[in-house]
Amino acid sequence: MNAMTSNIKNIFRLKPVPINNSNNEPVNPNPEQNPEITEETRKRTYHESGYRDSSRNSGNHTALSICLDAIYSKFQNEEKELVEKQNKLKEPYLNEQKNKETEIKGLTVSLDNKEEQLKNVGDNIKNVQDTIEKIKFEINDLPRNPEVYNIKATKGASTKFWIGLIILIPISLYLFTFYISTSYSAFFKNFDASGNIIQSVLDAQAFNKAWDEGSLEGAFVTLIPFVFLGLGYLIHMFGENKSFANYSKVALLFIITFVFDAILAYEIESKLYELNKTFNSPPFDLSIAFTKNQFWGIIFAGFIVYIIWGLVFDFVMKEHKEKDKIKHEQLKKQKDILVHQEKIQEFEKQRDEIRNNIGSIKELIAKAKGRIEELQNIIDGVIIPTKDYKLYASEYMQGWITFVNEKLAVSHPVKQEIIEECKKQYIYNLNKVGANSDSQNSVYMSVL
Repeated sequence: MNAMTSNIKNIFRLKPVPINNSNNEPVNPNPEQNPEITEETRKRTYHESGYRDSSRNSGNHTALSICLDAIYSKFQNEEKELVEKQNKLKEPYLNEQKNKETEIKGLTVSLDNKEEQLKNVGDNIKNVQDTIEKIKFEINDLPRNPEVYNIKATKGASTKFWIGLIILIPISLYLFTFYISTSYSAFFKNFDASGNIIQSVLDAQAFNKAWDEGSLEGAFVTLIPFVFLGLGYLIHMFGENKSFANYSKVALLFIITFVFDAILAYEIESKLYELNKTFNSPPFDLSIAFTKNQFWGIIFAGFIVYIIWGLVFDFVMKEHKEKDKIKHEQLKKQKDILVHQEKIQEFEKQRDEIRNNIGSIKELIAKAKGRIEELQNIIDGVIIPTKDYKLYASEYMQGWITFVNEKLAVSHPVKQEIIEECKKQYIYNLNKVGANSDSQNSVYMSVL
């Protein structure tokens, strides 16, 4: 507290007051009338004004508050008239304004670039979407026009495949039924003389009877059709590669199939012959079998149908291969669609990022424009250097206190009380105008 009082007392050091010889009034040069006035002369003017105003108001602290407000207004007007000083004070704001304008130009260029990037990304997304639609059309059009897409596949392969498959299934069921029945009749059945030939060869209960007689018999008649189907599959596989060796293998497989069918027919015909032979009948052999219609009927009922099955199977497999070419190409194009969709997702991420950047740039531009308006208001107004005001206000107060100390006819304690009240008004005034701020660069701006 003592240190603060000492500092304030130093501010209010006494100065001699120059007196005009003609009318005994303090000298009061006006800085408004003389822009070239020196700082020392200006300080003296404020000091003299303080002395004069104090003498007129007997040092009253309430009057001091009003006088300090008037002094601040006077200081503002003086600063307004000091054009060169105002220009110097405004120079940092002008420079900042120019920098902000340059910044806006740069941000505008960046904004234009980002908007161009956004447009390019949008065009890329549209192009990829168009490509996806084109691929979808190609997927649907492939089965109808495979040659347009350089696919060596037969047109309508899918339809032919399904027709062949529909035919193949009942033929396969026939072969299963035929070979189960004939194999059972040839190897396990005991013929009954009371039945006719067809009933003896084709037994509707062959499958159940075979399993009733034992698991070996059941497994044999169940699996033997697969042997013939396997032979048919091998014929198809060997026939895919055109070579003499493969043709020889195909021919050999046909012979094997024919021989196997002949064995089944021979065994069945042998049992039928034994069932109906007499004492004069010769032993059954191939020469007799060849003369029997049932022998050839069994062979052709199996072998010819087997050949038909093989041809249909080969046709279905070839059509399936053609169909696979188209299906493979369709799957490939489906994968292409997934790749393009991933590209769209990447482009959309880029688009969102660019949009965020555009929003940030626009926000920076808006802030810069707002700052330019603030700076323009400062430039158009009057900048009040409050630190300078504190210097001249202290001179005014010194003149005020000088009168109280030297000329006011009151007791010393009353003088001290008046001085303390004046000090409070002085400090209040400095705080009100911001002259006691810690910042050396703080200014007041008054819009004209």
